[in-house]
Amino acid sequence: FSGVLAEEVLLALLELQEELADARGSVPTGETVALSDVCYAPLNPEEPTLGDCCVNSVTQYFQNNRSRLTMVAPQQPGTADWRDHLIYCVNSPLSFKDITALELSCMAEYGGP
Repeated sequence: FSGVLAEEVLLALLELQEELADARGSVPTGETVALSDVCYAPLNPEEPTLGDCCVNSVTQYFQNNRSRLTMVAPQQPGTADWRDHLIYCVNSPLSFKDITALELSCMAEYGGP
């Protein structure tokens, strides 16, 4: 894995997403607006939180969680890491638990695929 699928790039992407998620803006009425005020939240459309927003990104395979992205677990042979989880999720995006030693969900933070 290299280029846009290098761990450093995914971590930088996650950091950028976190910065954008925290961004606020003002509307002409003076009200402050956040992403959760304007996002598409299919599983909680009435009162969405930031975690309910449908943000399509490769980091959603790790629920936008830095700890999950950097996890390493022993398995035979060797170890399982983000690469193994990503390959599994690309092939089984609706899985709630991958078959690697990481045993992570492929579902996004907002609950969808």
